Amino acid sequence: MNFDLSEEQELLQQTIRQFAQNECPPTRVRELFDAEEELDRALWNGLVELGVGGLHLPEEHGGAGLELLDLALAAEVLGWAAVPGPFLGHSLAGLAIARGGSDAQKKAWLPKLATGDALATVAFRDADGGWLPEDWTAAAAGTLDGAKTAVPYGAQADVIVVGTAGGGLALVERGSGVEAKAMDGADRSRRLHDVAFSGAACEPLPDGAAAAGPVVDAGLLLLAADAFGGASRLVEMCTEYAKTREQFGVTIGHFQALKHQLASMAIEVEPSRGLWWYAAHAADHIAEDRERYAALAKAHLTEIYLQVARDSVEAHGGIGFTWECDVQIWFKRAMFDRAFLGQPSLHRERSAKLSGW
Repeated sequence: MNFDLSEEQELLQQTIRQFAQNECPPTRVRELFDAEEELDRALWNGLVELGVGGLHLPEEHGGAGLELLDLALAAEVLGWAAVPGPFLGHSLAGLAIARGGSDAQKKAWLPKLATGDALATVAFRDADGGWLPEDWTAAAAGTLDGAKTAVPYGAQADVIVVGTAGGGLALVERGSGVEAKAMDGADRSRRLHDVAFSGAACEPLPDGAAAAGPVVDAGLLLLAADAFGGASRLVEMCTEYAKTREQFGVTIGHFQALKHQLASMAIEVEPSRGLWWYAAHAADHIAEDRERYAALAKAHLTEIYLQVARDSVEAHGGIGFTWECDVQIWFKRAMFDRAFLGQPSLHRERSAKLSGW
């Protein structure tokens, strides 16, 4: 039995990786870190032209009709290259509409999301609350009132899928009653906003309550995949640095302590691949494992990513902590992945409860 990726999945990753290497090397990421413009439309449009905007959307609405694992494989490569942009929020919003929306809502929005004619995002965390559906308190009854924080590209999105009281979901278009304010986050490759809703017109998703949990779980998987890709890239960077940096007349890769450190990083990262692959597979095929393994993947992978980032700073010695060293780009993404949609401790506790502990 073959447990590896298919040729089509490998080609998907190779295509996105080549695009990222050509269009968004670390020098370009640095430019976008410093840019006042929060969204690089040209870069995002390039990804959409590759099909990234609609990988998981139904074919009848212009998407590729692929599974969550395929979407997560794209997230892995974007994490490996630290590609800036609205991939996470846009993907989750499309999934929410596809799973919880009415036929009219799907026809109105999914084709636009697949082609990039519209940008979507999700607003889950209340300004003074938690990330999960049971934590949401925004009142939606024709109009929406409340405040959300850490909304990816909330100021640029044409439509926002908002988590509402009772664990539901609602669509809010950009316009009157919606005010977004930029947050000054560490990871400037994925911009966040505080969004306030004051009498904003909204459309509840008819099956939003049923879709909310799977959509949040999908977000956990995409973060886990991004973390795996980023951690893998840091191991590669440290290995290459060890082959070229010289000290006491030899490359630092000759030093046993650093060899052990790099080996420890690699054996933490690579075996975790199977965890998020299985979690993504379970999301579409093994319903009883979906929630628990999504929580485990998010908790474990994002914790590893942050530790590998710390180790990478050490491996780069006196330059590792500086702005000039590229490690800082992935370190900040690791901080984002660990915090967004809840800290690892939250999801370890959820996993334990779901296991009946």
